[in-house]
Amino acid sequence: MNFDIKAYLQEKQELINEHLDKCLPIEGDYPKEVAEAMRYSLLAGGKRLRPILTIAACEAIGGKAQDAMKVACAIECIQTYSLIHDDLPAMDDDDYRRGKPTCHKVYGEAMAILAGDGLLTYAFELLADTSEHNGLDNNKNLIRIIREVAMSVGIKGMIAGQVVDMLSEKGQREKSIELLEYIHKNKTSALFKASIKSGALVAGANDAELAALDAYAHHFGLAFQITDDILDIESTSSELGKPVGSDAKNQKLTYPLLYGLEKSKEMAVDNVDAAVDSVSMFGDKAVPLVSLVKYVLTRSN
Repeated sequence: MNFDIKAYLQEKQELINEHLDKCLPIEGDYPKEVAEAMRYSLLAGGKRLRPILTIAACEAIGGKAQDAMKVACAIECIQTYSLIHDDLPAMDDDDYRRGKPTCHKVYGEAMAILAGDGLLTYAFELLADTSEHNGLDNNKNLIRIIREVAMSVGIKGMIAGQVVDMLSEKGQREKSIELLEYIHKNKTSALFKASIKSGALVAGANDAELAALDAYAHHFGLAFQITDDILDIESTSSELGKPVGSDAKNQKLTYPLLYGLEKSKEMAVDNVDAAVDSVSMFGDKAVPLVSLVKYVLTRSN
């Protein structure tokens, strides 16, 4: 079946960007400085891959894109918050993100921290509003969505991965395969899982469907992270939208470091294949999900 992934991505990116622009705090209702910084980072572009996965998972279960839009926007707010904080001098100390100066370079460190905090907390306001806009049958699934997202970005997910990643950079953790897997299971894969499973829950997914999508998200996250590590070596700053070689500069624990470049590429392909197999039960409804994970291997940023 022919599927134009580039057209799909562009269509969904435009839809998400339109809704992000509408739902973001209006400057007049909030302190102007923090609202400006939030909008600057959130609307700076980007692939919108995680919210697109939210929509694709919702559609795989039989839902509509509009049903998952509040959740998708919340996911992107969380993703942007994490990037703002990752770029801070105390973290990765990056000057560019998505081809533009990072938030702290434009607004200062204090305002960047507050902008990230603002996006994270605003995300949960959006999640709480989900049932008002898509007619969720009951509050049970809404609570499951909020719990899924909260766990993915908290001390059992993204924050845990970031902490261990930082400690490994500073030599406070011995570099190992187990450590690498722990970091990316939490730092990268956790938000992919929340994106995908929350979209499915909006559409009323059952336990078997959620289990299949959980497996898909696991392999998607690994394929994405391995490819990200490879791009930091093989891509260019103009393609990547941020400096290349930052992993080596920061002595980060990466797949190429432990496995080598060629083996890492093989592992990325294996995880893409496993992700495709995971969603076979959905038939043609999984075509966007299949195309999205295959796209991971060919992306340049």
